[in-house]
Amino acid sequence: MTISARNQFKGTVESVQEGAVNALVHVKTAADDIITATVSLEAVKELGLAAGKEATAVVKATEVLVGIGDAKLSARNQLAGEVTKVQEGAVNAIVTIKTEGGTEIEATISLEAVKELGLAAGVKAKAIIKATAVIIAI
Repeated sequence: MTISARNQFKGTVESVQEGAVNALVHVKTAADDIITATVSLEAVKELGLAAGKEATAVVKATEVLVGIGDAKLSARNQLAGEVTKVQEGAVNAIVTIKTEGGTEIEATISLEAVKELGLAAGVKAKAIIKATAVIIAI
């Protein structure tokens, strides 16, 4: 299947933590970054998700927040790295962050946010993704 989501992180399921109705699925990317997804227990069973299974964590660029500095957040995925590119459009920009592990993540944010945060190539930043925004594909 081909999809439009910019962020598709191929990797291996590191662990599955089951709760009452949902599970946290941790996918280790080829660059050794961990992406955590919240999925239903039904999806865990249907996809056969278990440690060692190959999987892809999928995230739309519009679901990725960009942060600078330190802040305590509830979002499970906070991947530190460096901005490698800012592609400006009329209203929004696509910001590419390369994590310390080497994973490239793209975020679609407003031009106003780019300016307020001072984002440009070389700036240290975090890609922030809520676990509920991550889709697991096999």
